[in-house]
Amino acid sequence: MARESFADRLKKAMNERGIKQVDLIRYAQEQGVKLGKSHISQYVSGKTVPRADMVYFLAGALQVDPDWLNGITPEQETEGETDMREFKKSSKLDHVLYDVRGPVVEEATRMENTGTNVLKLNIGNPAPFGFRTPDEIIYDMRQQLTECEGYSTAKGSFSARKAIMQYAQLKQIPNVSIEDVYTGNGVSELINLCMSALLDNGDEILIPSPDYPLWTACATLAGGKVVHYVCDEQSDWYPDLEDIKKKINSRTKAIVIINPNNPTGALYPRGILQQIVEIARKHQLIIFSDEIYDRLVMDEEEHVSIASLAPDLFCVTFSGLSKSHMIAGFRIGWMVLSGNKTIAKDYIEGINMLSNMRLCSNVPAQSIVQTALGGYQSVKDYIIPGGRIYEQREYIYKALTDIPGITAVKPKAAFYIFPKLDIKKFNIMDDEKFALDLLREKHILIIHGGGFNWKQPDHFRVVYLPRVEVLEQASKKIADFLSGYRQ
Repeated sequence: MARESFADRLKKAMNERGIKQVDLIRYAQEQGVKLGKSHISQYVSGKTVPRADMVYFLAGALQVDPDWLNGITPEQETEGETDMREFKKSSKLDHVLYDVRGPVVEEATRMENTGTNVLKLNIGNPAPFGFRTPDEIIYDMRQQLTECEGYSTAKGSFSARKAIMQYAQLKQIPNVSIEDVYTGNGVSELINLCMSALLDNGDEILIPSPDYPLWTACATLAGGKVVHYVCDEQSDWYPDLEDIKKKINSRTKAIVIINPNNPTGALYPRGILQQIVEIARKHQLIIFSDEIYDRLVMDEEEHVSIASLAPDLFCVTFSGLSKSHMIAGFRIGWMVLSGNKTIAKDYIEGINMLSNMRLCSNVPAQSIVQTALGGYQSVKDYIIPGGRIYEQREYIYKALTDIPGITAVKPKAAFYIFPKLDIKKFNIMDDEKFALDLLREKHILIIHGGGFNWKQPDHFRVVYLPRVEVLEQASKKIADFLSGYRQ
C-alpha cells in the first residue's frame, strides 16, 4: 500500500475541517505569515513540500499534529515484523507539574516558529525587557575569569560563602558559619537537592497554594507527598494558619514558605512569620524559606527572614542574585543552614553527599557574589517611586483592575501580580484553555493559576517586567479579549 504524501494529508485535514485554500491564506495574513495563493496551490497539488516552519503553521491552523502532517509517523506493522521498542518517561513524572515552561509555553514556541510575535509575560527573566546587569558585576567577572577555570569546593568558593554568611548576619539569621553556606546553580538546583536528601516515600511536606511549582515538583520527584496549605487572597495572600494546623500529622517533616511570594507578590509581616514559627516549633518541623525576592520589596516595607525568629529550629533559607541583580542567566543562588543543626545532623550529611556529587556550582558566577552583596544595591533604584519596577507595578495593578471581571491584590514585592477572573462572568471552566485562547488570539503568554497548584480556574499570573508602554498595549489587548470572551 502506497504511503500518503504530504499533499494527501494536507487535503485530508482541510476536508475534515471544512477549510479552503483561501481560508488558510486569510489566516496567514492575520498571523503575519507569508503564504501566497501559488504556495498553497503547490502544497495541495504535491508539487512542493513546505519548509518546517510552514508545516508547523499549517498544522496549527488545521489543528493537527505537525509530525503527522509531515509524515513522521510510527512504522506500520507488517507481517513478520516485531514491535519496535518504545521508551517512555519515568512514572515518577506522572504527578509532576511545571507549567511555567509547560504546554502553553510550548504552543507559544510553535507560534513563534511560524513567525508570530509573542509577548512573554510568563517568566521572571529581566534581561529580555532591558534590565541590565550592574557594570561592576560584569567588570569583576571579567577580571576573575582566568581564575575560575577549575572546580571550587563543593559548597562554593571561600569569598562567595563569606559574603553570603555576612549577608545572613545582616538578616539576623542565627548560628551561621561559613560551613553552613552552599552555593548553587540558581536556587532551583538547591531546592531539588534539599528535597532529594530529606524525603522518603510517604513523607509529607507542607507547601503553599499557590506555589512556585518547582517546590511541588521536586518534593514529588523525591518521593514525598505534597500537602498544599492555602494562602488567603482576602488576607493579602498571607498563609492560612488554621489550614496549616489542620494538615499536619505524624508524617509531616517540613513546611515551605515563599516570602516574598511568587506568584502573588505578597510580603509576610513579622506577626504571621512568628505564628508559623510557633506551629513549626510545636510540631518539630523543618522550615524551608524561599527568599529569592528579599531585595525587591516596595512601599518602604521590611523583609524579615523567618530564620531570624527561629534560633531553636532547623531552618534552610534560600536566596540568590538572579532577580535582584538581573543576572538570571548566570545561575547563582545559595542556601544557608541555621538554628538547631544538631537535630538535623544526618540530614546535613545527606545534603553534603548530594552537594559533593554535583562537584560544584558555576565558578565564574560565584566570583561576583562578594561584589554583588557589598556596597550600594542598585536594585533599590528600581523599587522606589520613579523606578521601573515600582512604576510598572503601579500601572499594571490599575490597568488590570480597571478591566470588568478582574480583581487583584496589589503586590508588595517581586515583579508578579496574580489577578482573579470572575469565572461566572466569563464562564471559565478550564484556566489552561483561557491561557491558550488568550495566546492564540492576542499573542500574549501568561501562566494560568493551575500552573501554580491553585485549584480553582480563576487566576493567572502576569510578569510586569516590560516597560509601561508595552504593559499598556498588553492590558488593552487583555481587556479587548475579555470583552467578548466566554468558554
